[in-house]
Amino acid sequence: MSIAAIAERRTQVRYFIIGFIFIVTSINYADRATFSIAGSDAARELGLSPIATGYILSAFAWAYALAQIPGGALLDRFGTKRIYAGAIAVWSVFTFLQGFAGFIAGLSAVTMLFALRFLVGLSEAPSFPGNARIVAAWFPSSERGTASAIFNSAQYFSLVAFAPLMGWVVHNHGWRAVFYVMGGLGVLAALAFVRFIHDPVRHPGVNQAELDYIERGGGLVALDQANASKGNTFRWDNLKQLLTNRMLLGIYLGQYCINVLTYFFATWFPIYLVKERGLNILEAGFAAAAPAMCGFIGGVLGGYISDWLLKRTGSLTIARKTPLLIGMILATLIIACVYIEQEWLVVTVMAIAFFGKGIASLGWAIISDVSPRQFAGLTGGVFNMFGNCAGIVTPIVIGYLVAATDSFDSALIFVGVHCLLTIFAYFVIVGPIRRVELQ
Repeated sequence: MSIAAIAERRTQVRYFIIGFIFIVTSINYADRATFSIAGSDAARELGLSPIATGYILSAFAWAYALAQIPGGALLDRFGTKRIYAGAIAVWSVFTFLQGFAGFIAGLSAVTMLFALRFLVGLSEAPSFPGNARIVAAWFPSSERGTASAIFNSAQYFSLVAFAPLMGWVVHNHGWRAVFYVMGGLGVLAALAFVRFIHDPVRHPGVNQAELDYIERGGGLVALDQANASKGNTFRWDNLKQLLTNRMLLGIYLGQYCINVLTYFFATWFPIYLVKERGLNILEAGFAAAAPAMCGFIGGVLGGYISDWLLKRTGSLTIARKTPLLIGMILATLIIACVYIEQEWLVVTVMAIAFFGKGIASLGWAIISDVSPRQFAGLTGGVFNMFGNCAGIVTPIVIGYLVAATDSFDSALIFVGVHCLLTIFAYFVIVGPIRRVELQ
């Protein structure tokens, strides 16, 4: 091979970047799920009712949803690296402190756990809009579905990797230890983020051939520099346009409905396996890993199928909506668990439902496709705010349903109906998928 040919060979740094973001997002989701793993033992020791547990599980999402717009605006104003790295460090400290619940005189355990999970949600707010900005900067349109699916599938891999680990920690060292372990791991992740994550135009490992490839394909390689030079500060008029665009409103509704399923798995699912199906916490940790693994496989597969359809058809609408339809139809099978007695079959059906949810989870790829170029962070923040309102509603509603009926049957129907609403949102409200231009 000639020297010129070697010089023209492009680097593949973008794959390292998405791999690293995948790891960080896995830790992110594990920190969200700490109390769902520790919850049964913590509730027994601290005397928590199902309703109190539901409120504690929802605390994260209250703050996470409320902070999305400010978090997105901060990313647009100050850039991804500084805001995201700081967020990882802060949420890890608050995760660590949850292990001290019940030790402080005069402060109830419920109040402390709610407050600390609220603060974890507040500090995690920039994470997914930050992921979307990184994908928009590092990947051409033809690879964006797969890249977004990879970081989004971390939510499933997180349960595969960390649910058994956290279950083992709780079983052998007590429920408080899981917060110490995950908090410490997050601090290490923040230090690694500062070391390895850079914009494409500033990364020391990327060459011009890769930069040209990304930029020709629609990647925004100088996103942070361009925004900084234009002083992209928050304006209410821009937010109003994002909130009145029909296509975006349909996407927001769809993400809310998909996240009802997400938050059931992230909050109540291990407790459901213990209370309704009779598993111990160690068994529940391993059982939760099976649907999560299927969700991970479905997530990566959905992104690959979407990008393949985009290359074959040239239509973002066909490429993004087709996997979503197939996935949500499979996800509605969660309702069948109401009528199933065998524990192994329940886990199998849950795995199929989570596989479908993974295939359908293309919301972040769609947001990267449609966000106004100068306000990718703000658009992602609004999108994630709507989506994570499900994290407020779902744990509380399920807590009340379980308390009222002493069963999870109505909770499973509640989750399954939202899968059908997702299909309605994308196929009736959204219309053609295209990039929004702010006036």
